[in-house]
Amino acid sequence: MVSNVKVEDAVIARLKTHGKSFEVLVDCDSALLLKGGKDVDMRDVLASETIFSDSKKGDQAPDNALKQIFETDDHIEIAKKIITKGEIQLTAEHRKSALEQKRKQILNMIHRNGVDPRTHLPHPITRIENAFEQAKIRIDEYKDIKLQVQEIIKQLRPILPIKFEIKEIQLTIPSEFASKSHHVIRSFGRMIKEQWQNDGSLVVVLEIPGGLEEDLYEKINAVCHGSVEAKVLAVR
Repeated sequence: MVSNVKVEDAVIARLKTHGKSFEVLVDCDSALLLKGGKDVDMRDVLASETIFSDSKKGDQAPDNALKQIFETDDHIEIAKKIITKGEIQLTAEHRKSALEQKRKQILNMIHRNGVDPRTHLPHPITRIENAFEQAKIRIDEYKDIKLQVQEIIKQLRPILPIKFEIKEIQLTIPSEFASKSHHVIRSFGRMIKEQWQNDGSLVVVLEIPGGLEEDLYEKINAVCHGSVEAKVLAVR
């Protein structure tokens, strides 16, 4: 294989399995695309077909170990497994971008699900961001987002009263807007009940994260010109 990747520009993709470490030298962007399920030309991914046990030392993995563990002697296929199942060493630029993306995802999750327990209304995203700064929240680039959110909520509470709520909301939609409103309703949460009335109007009960209540009303009323009847049936 003639590679399009320069060794000096490559980063390490590493898989630890069966008590051993296997490494390949890769282009960071292309390897991340491959790991994400994209179809990528391996000439744009690998700097070489060599499988290392320690690339910094130049130690190559023994062929018999590769065959035994990966059940093939095709280095391209082995490299794909290392990349897709292992960890890719990120460049400083990628690490910064990935960390910022994870931070935005966490902020959005808290905004969508969290409410002020005193008012049961969501906190504006800027208020949550300010609380992040005050609490000096640090995002772990490797840790699962959902696990981090639980810890972050505990850190935020002394500064920002917040709790996660699920709400069941009943919407009564006039007949002339019932069909148009379906895509909006389904985009917000799980539909528990859907009942068409004799006059053509639609009654639905929707289960949504508490922080989305105001967004739901805004979007559904935009479609129905403010003629929707809404009622919160349950909060938990």
